[in-house]
Amino acid sequence: MNLKFRLLGTGSSMGVPRSDGFFGKCNPNNIKNYRTRCSALLSYNEENILIDTSPDLRQQLLDAKIKSLHSVLYTHYHADQTHGINDLRVFYLISQKKIPIFCDMETAKYLKNNFSYCFKKKYDYEPILKLRKLKKKFKIFLSNKPINFLSIPVKHGLINSIAYIIDNKVAYLSDANEIPLNDIKHFKKLKYLIIDCLRIKKHPSHFSLNEVIKLFEILKPNKMILTNLHSDLDYDYLIKVLPKKIIPGYDGLTLTI
Repeated sequence: MNLKFRLLGTGSSMGVPRSDGFFGKCNPNNIKNYRTRCSALLSYNEENILIDTSPDLRQQLLDAKIKSLHSVLYTHYHADQTHGINDLRVFYLISQKKIPIFCDMETAKYLKNNFSYCFKKKYDYEPILKLRKLKKKFKIFLSNKPINFLSIPVKHGLINSIAYIIDNKVAYLSDANEIPLNDIKHFKKLKYLIIDCLRIKKHPSHFSLNEVIKLFEILKPNKMILTNLHSDLDYDYLIKVLPKKIIPGYDGLTLTI
């Protein structure tokens, strides 16, 4: 049994198409241009670790046929990464055990302030989540298999977002515009580098297309996969213009680690 990494959602904060049906430059005839908001899933032997709870989480989990959830990692506290948190309730109802969540202090504060019922009993609703302190290095066991994580704060405009490196093979940076120089060594020569690529034009809190291509030359992963894609980045256009080792992600893309 191999560890699997699935991109549940690969779209930017409004998704593609937007809620008004706007596709931008994306061809609606290509299913890979239909993008829900960013989240990801690690799976081993039918046990699962979720990264972020996007507003589209319910449909993402239905599409992936997920029946159980071991724990949740958060990258940061923005709405497109957190506001599907209520869809975790079903997994508490199944297991009758609080789900561990790992996040930085800013995200923990945001979640407790805005979704207090998930952490403290309110009326007849039992709390469903328990906070775990996010360490730089930690392990989570799935079916007695240790999964090794390295958590690294990266710049996301005016805030930090957490990048996760899994078993020294895969890095997930869904929202970022700068990797600190002191930590860049951790991102070099990985099997897969999954990285934010919002649009063609430069953005103050996300990597742009030219920036990720330049990063590829520095970091030299075996394969770079783009996520957090806005509506001006059509899948077929990206396939044409990108080097062969850089590919656009799409909802449901599954990697073997």
